[in-house]
Amino acid sequence: MGRDHEWPLLLWLQVLLCLPAEAHEVNLVTARLALSPDRTVSAELGLKGSDVDRLIGTKIYDARRDAVDPAAVEAAKPAILAYMVAHLAVTGGARACSAGNAAILADGDGIIYRNSFACANVTGDIVYRSNVLTEKDRTARQVVLIAQGRSETQALLDADNTTVTLSTAPPSLSSTMQRYLVTGIEHIFLGYDHIAFLVAIVLWARRLLPVVKIVTAFTIAHSLTLSLAALNVLVIPTGIVEPAIAASIVFVAVENFLSREVDRRWRVAFLFGLIHGFGFAGVLREIGLPSDAIAPALAAFNVGVEIGQIAIVALMLPALGLLDRLTAVGREEPERAAGLVYTMSGAIGLLGGYWLLTRVFEA
Repeated sequence: MGRDHEWPLLLWLQVLLCLPAEAHEVNLVTARLALSPDRTVSAELGLKGSDVDRLIGTKIYDARRDAVDPAAVEAAKPAILAYMVAHLAVTGGARACSAGNAAILADGDGIIYRNSFACANVTGDIVYRSNVLTEKDRTARQVVLIAQGRSETQALLDADNTTVTLSTAPPSLSSTMQRYLVTGIEHIFLGYDHIAFLVAIVLWARRLLPVVKIVTAFTIAHSLTLSLAALNVLVIPTGIVEPAIAASIVFVAVENFLSREVDRRWRVAFLFGLIHGFGFAGVLREIGLPSDAIAPALAAFNVGVEIGQIAIVALMLPALGLLDRLTAVGREEPERAAGLVYTMSGAIGLLGGYWLLTRVFEA
C-alpha cells in the first residue's frame, strides 16, 4: 500500500474496479469502501461461493472446480441482493443513505457485490453496518478497507462488532495486533494441509530436542516467506504454492516408511517451511495489512500462527507418548509402534495425494 494512498480517489477507484479475480477465503468477507467529498460511499464486497450457498440456499458453487457458475450467479441475483439489503446498510446519523443500483458479479470461486450510497442529504457521521456472513457463523470475519481522500484505513468486523464509522480514526495499535493474532491462530487450525504436514513430520519423534529443532526450522522458514509475500516483495502464484504444499505432505508421509531418523529432519522442515510460508501469506494478501501498522500486524499474525502450531504439537506428542506406553506390554522401554506410524503416514499420504491431484488440475 506504500504509494496507493497518495493517488486521487477517482484513480484509486478505477484501479480497484479493475483488479483481477483472486481466490476468496471461506468464512471471510472482504469489503472495500470509498468515501468521496460529496458524501457518496462506493462499496464492494467479495464472498466465497460456498458461503453464499450456505447463507442463502443457492447452488452457485462447484466444489470440484472450486468456482462459481456465472449462469447460476445470474439466476440467484435477486436472492443475493435481498440478503445484502437485509444485512448491509450505510447510514448518516439515524437515516439510511440512498442506495444505487446494485450489481452482483461472478468472480472466480466467489461473487462480488457492488453498490453506491448517496449520503449528501443526511447529517452526522457516515456509518457502515454489516453482519453479512457473521450473522450465520460467529467465527466469520469481515475485513473493511476504507479509502477517504488521500488516506486509507482498515477495520475488522465480526459477530459482535458490526459497524465502522467511515470518518473515524484508525483502530488502536493494540486492537489491530489482537485481531491479527487471533486471525493467525484461526488460520493454522483451519489449515488442514499445514496440520497434516506437522503431524507427519514428527510421527517418529520420541525426544523433545528433535521436535524443537523441527518446529524452529519450520517457523524460521515460513516466517521469512510469509513476510516477503505479505509485503509483496516475493509473490508466487497460488497455482504453484498450493500443489507444492500438498507435495510436501506426500513427501514427509512417504519418508516415514523409509527412515525413522528424525534428528536431521529439521532440514526438510526448513525447506518445506519456505513453501508453507507462501501459503500462510495467502490469507494476509486477501485481508491486507493496515497501512499505518504493517509491521505490528504482520508480527501479530505470525505469532498467532506459531501459537496454533505449538498447540497442535503440544497436543499430539503426549497422545503419541501415551500410545507408546499402552503398546509397550512386555518391554522395559516403550518405543514407537511402527504399525501406528505407517497407518497414520499412509492416511496422511493419501490425503496429501488427493490434495495434490485436485490442486494440479484446478490450477
